[in-house]
Amino acid sequence: MRILLVGAPGSGKGTQAELLSSALGLEHISSGDLLRGHVARETAIGRSVQEFVRRGDLVPDSIVMDMLRKPVVEAADSGGYILDGFPRTVQQAQAAYDTARTLGVQVQVAVHLDVPEEELVRRLLARGRGADDTEDVIRHRQRVYQEQTTPMLGYYSDREELITVDGTRSPEQVHATILEQLEKVRPRLEGTEA
Repeated sequence: MRILLVGAPGSGKGTQAELLSSALGLEHISSGDLLRGHVARETAIGRSVQEFVRRGDLVPDSIVMDMLRKPVVEAADSGGYILDGFPRTVQQAQAAYDTARTLGVQVQVAVHLDVPEEELVRRLLARGRGADDTEDVIRHRQRVYQEQTTPMLGYYSDREELITVDGTRSPEQVHATILEQLEKVRPRLEGTEA
């Protein structure tokens, strides 16, 4: 099974990715973790990423897709993956689909963790990981998510399976609901296995 987790900052994607990875035996692939790993190891990708980060620019899609290609193919070959952090826009989703389709490793189901903005802000303020975690910055990140990532839900609803789960409940309840919903769509996914 090839799963994409979609959710705003603070929605619990990382927690759910770990829980699903353990429950389903799928590889959790986090684009953010991979990027940080390349920077720490000072690979060619890491050096180019560091320049974008230093300037405060977003890492170009082509670099992220190049970085994800090998881990996604390896995970798909060994049973599947849970992708977290990319794509974030419809344009990225289309480009990722075109690349992944040629390799037979495209996303089969998108899981959307739906959490109201006020709850997301509350969670992130409580987490308070750094100086950037002010209410203004958090609300800006939520607006960017709404503008850039929310339209992607329609894209996945039209192309693959889309599961929307109430992310306001406990991590265990959210996890149980995701597993129930995945079981319901599994028969349809069997026909899309590459």
